[in-house]
Amino acid sequence: MNANATVWLPYAQMQTTLPPFEVIKTQDATLTLKNGDTLIDGIASWWTACHGYNHPHIVKAIQEQASLLPHVMMGGLIHPQVKRLAERLAHLLPGTLDYVFLSESGSVAVEIAMKMALQFWMNHNRPDKHRFICFAGGYHGDTFFTMSVCDPIDGMHQLFQRVLPTQHCQPLPTSDALLETFAKWLQKNADHCAGVLIEPLVQGAGGMKMHSPQTLRAIVELCQQHHVLVIVDEIFTGFARTGTMFAIEQAHIVPDIICLGKALTGGTLPLAATIANQATYQAFLSEEPGKALMHGTTFMGNALGCAAANASLDLFEYEPRLAQVEAIQAILHKAFSPLQDVPGVTAVRVKGAIGAIELARALTPLEMNWFKQQCVSDGIWCRPLPNVVYTTPPLTIKSHELLSLTEIIVKQVLAWSTLFYHA
Repeated sequence: MNANATVWLPYAQMQTTLPPFEVIKTQDATLTLKNGDTLIDGIASWWTACHGYNHPHIVKAIQEQASLLPHVMMGGLIHPQVKRLAERLAHLLPGTLDYVFLSESGSVAVEIAMKMALQFWMNHNRPDKHRFICFAGGYHGDTFFTMSVCDPIDGMHQLFQRVLPTQHCQPLPTSDALLETFAKWLQKNADHCAGVLIEPLVQGAGGMKMHSPQTLRAIVELCQQHHVLVIVDEIFTGFARTGTMFAIEQAHIVPDIICLGKALTGGTLPLAATIANQATYQAFLSEEPGKALMHGTTFMGNALGCAAANASLDLFEYEPRLAQVEAIQAILHKAFSPLQDVPGVTAVRVKGAIGAIELARALTPLEMNWFKQQCVSDGIWCRPLPNVVYTTPPLTIKSHELLSLTEIIVKQVLAWSTLFYHA
């Protein structure tokens, strides 16, 4: 055994970060560590474990599928689970969002959506429409093309800006004045824009920044008027996190393409979906082979992942997830609202099963390690963004667990304010 073997952690300066906490078991909303301690998971494994961990219905579906057909390639083959999943997703989504392309991760799903949008215009003999519109504060993934539509200034990918494609990052038009400015900019620039990418209602990894359904609807209507394809990134917001099955329902919009992931399989297996409407799909139908969508991933439509996703959708039908989100929202509001007056806290935001406490500055590496260690010592798992402490718990979290979780987060924010923050 190689004693020097190292698991390289994501988003971590390996020289200064805390050693990772080893999890040996999960159940419902809890993680059991190697030392026997249990933690309430406050972020549902990056927002994926919507039904909690080890839900028996999903576990059974995966086990049964594994014994029958774990995976077959999608190049010329198909299987019952992927057919059923495509039909169910199309049924849940509005309009003609019926054309389902499956991949393994959210970043790849967005990459595929961008590729679809570019080729849509190429197939219509408009190769000049080759740029994308994105918004400040946005995050859409870590692959090279998706990095180009993340926030270029405050995002995590500044190091790569010189080698990324040039896109149009605009201020999110959350006021009448900003919307008017965006409308004027769009009128001048739409002719070379293939699509717009937006996280509906909540910009997740960029800081849990929230905007209204009216803002979302206004952006979509303007882009559709100017023939810019609308790509909605619901990888974080999808599957009840914001209080409806999909965030777009609250704005009554139908995008051209929607991306889903994270909670799609209930946090069990990697699977994501890029779903196009009829008009987008038809642009790829031709006698010319070169007009086909030339994209495929080895494990796309993986039968185990599709079985897990179908089981997860069953649970949204049979268990009261939306009511649970409503209850979570009420508890988060009550617990976090008093923090608005704490020195060093600039905003408190709650939407559905998302609670965010924005700090006046980013946590230093020392403070970040301190915060995570304090939370673990108190029995919760919480991993802040640079200047945002947040929780996105499993939707099935028990009320006493959520109360403990919020109490500890409030305690640690107050302690940080006292120990580290100086105005």
